[in-house]
Amino acid sequence: MSLVRWDPFRELEEVSGRLNRLFNQPLARRMADDEGTLFADWAPAVDVQETDGEYLIKADLPEVKKEDVTVEIQDGMLSVRGERRQEKEEKGKKFHRVERAYGRFERRLAVPQEVDAQKVAAEFKDGVLKVHLPKSATAKPKTIDVKVS
Repeated sequence: MSLVRWDPFRELEEVSGRLNRLFNQPLARRMADDEGTLFADWAPAVDVQETDGEYLIKADLPEVKKEDVTVEIQDGMLSVRGERRQEKEEKGKKFHRVERAYGRFERRLAVPQEVDAQKVAAEFKDGVLKVHLPKSATAKPKTIDVKVS
């Protein structure tokens, strides 16, 4: 065992970093599903983009398998559920630090009324889930020529 000189400022920085991570994350959510299991207190980061024809939602899901993700649209809400499984310690392999969140997650977003729910599509590639929410034909703006007399 080696002696390490105590540095109170290093410990203060570590506590400050922990507090910053705590306050920058959403509060822990305890939500039970049909089986009564609880969801973890983390949710994937998402980007929401809009074009003339659709809304595009991108969710970061690194190291999550496609079969562990469920995308559902119901009653004007888009739900992305899944689970990121934690590696187990094996013989000859040990973890010195684990900072990433693991476990079940659910992310819910309200869907605008002009989305055509029958044409929603999702794709999963390179750890990014893309959900395409096409706008219905009635929602697209129509230009009307005004005649001057």
